[in-house]
Amino acid sequence: MAEDRRLIRSGRRARVALLVYNDAHNDSRVLKTAATLRSAGAQVRIFAVARGRAGYAEGPALVGDGIDVQRAPEFELVRYAPWVLSVARRMTGRPIPPSPPASSTDAVPKEAPTVARVAPPTSGWKGSAQRWVNDVWLRSYRVVSLGLYWVESARAAASWEPDIVHANDGNTLAPALWVARACGAEIVYDAHELWRHRNVRTDRPIAPWVEAAIESRVIRRAAGVITVSPSIATWLQETYSLPVRPTLVRNIPRGVDDVPGSSGDGHPDPSRGRLRQMAGLARQTQVIAYGGRITTSRGIEETLDALALLPTSVHFVLLGYGEPDYLATLRIRIDALGVVERVHFVGAVASDQVSTALADADLAVVFVRPICLSYEFSLPNKLFESIHAGLPIAAADLPDTAAIVRGHGVGEIFEVDDPGQIAPAMASTMAAVLADPRRYREAARVAAASLTWQHEERELLSLYAQVLDR
Repeated sequence: MAEDRRLIRSGRRARVALLVYNDAHNDSRVLKTAATLRSAGAQVRIFAVARGRAGYAEGPALVGDGIDVQRAPEFELVRYAPWVLSVARRMTGRPIPPSPPASSTDAVPKEAPTVARVAPPTSGWKGSAQRWVNDVWLRSYRVVSLGLYWVESARAAASWEPDIVHANDGNTLAPALWVARACGAEIVYDAHELWRHRNVRTDRPIAPWVEAAIESRVIRRAAGVITVSPSIATWLQETYSLPVRPTLVRNIPRGVDDVPGSSGDGHPDPSRGRLRQMAGLARQTQVIAYGGRITTSRGIEETLDALALLPTSVHFVLLGYGEPDYLATLRIRIDALGVVERVHFVGAVASDQVSTALADADLAVVFVRPICLSYEFSLPNKLFESIHAGLPIAAADLPDTAAIVRGHGVGEIFEVDDPGQIAPAMASTMAAVLADPRRYREAARVAAASLTWQHEERELLSLYAQVLDR
């Protein structure tokens, strides 16, 4: 840390309970926040949820750099309501999966684990009935799972008697309020996204009202509010008439000098990059890089369409994880576009190794399709990871992303107003950057020195000092 801010309450180390509705083993923002607060003298404990089949059991454990985590039990029908399995089997003639499949929660949305679905019949009234049962099962499972986490995490956190309860995202606000009431803790709300306008199904007649009521109640009571982009900070302040603008703590990686493979001047050494080796590509091949979760609405489909318009010497390498069903649909698209030999899926690396792995690419694409307000206002992790990798950027014209790219001169922006013209616009922008990448690389080298978590944590610790002084 750049400066020493000791987090003290009543002459002792302050206790901070971080609530997060995932297993916390690889949530980079939560782990960075916990490490920063612990380095500043606080006692820190994360209250997460178990994902037993992914290897993250309920109870106490350590995550990250030795951070304490207490995982609440996950909801399993076979454990809490075995009779439901028998009833569902009699209704549908098929077994209902009792719990989520054994997959990492990193590959699924934060608000709920992937739940195995009942295989639907092909047609007829039985098919309609089973689809209805399957949908009710999924909705019920998610509601009950979240409710169980609320109860168990609130109970565990309150018994620890924290001074501050740090609620990560809107789905932890309810237990944060209960903990605050139980032991007099202050609340810090960390909005990782615009919770009420995130990418979720639209046929939820009750949930939006519940979420709005909870966020409205708790955010006005919170001693501090944190969020990840200027536009979300503005929306929260204006929507809830907050007297103080939320503190901006962007989800930027730590400086790459802290990880192996660094050149020692604030960014990875391109000669130590791993992307070409992972994809089996020669040095003379031009490489467009994608880093992050491989899923819908992340601009992957549009990038593939643009790739088909670029010279055959340009390849697209995807570093990350994805669900098998989605990867299968991507492969169909890749085959239809005739770019099978130019697209490479190379798997994932640890979060602190992403920038180093990307460092020998020629260009990074940053495009989150603005299908919801939270996506439009986002500042994607991959933007900062790509800058830390020293890569030129081709980014969509979304307000906060474009401000970073233009402000630091690290790349070029393409328009996304006309869906039919996105691929040609992307291709034109990428071709222009690939033709002369040197000035963008140099700009990225300069930007990487200031765009680090070490800078963001100053804002985090300043807010915490104010909260503890109350």
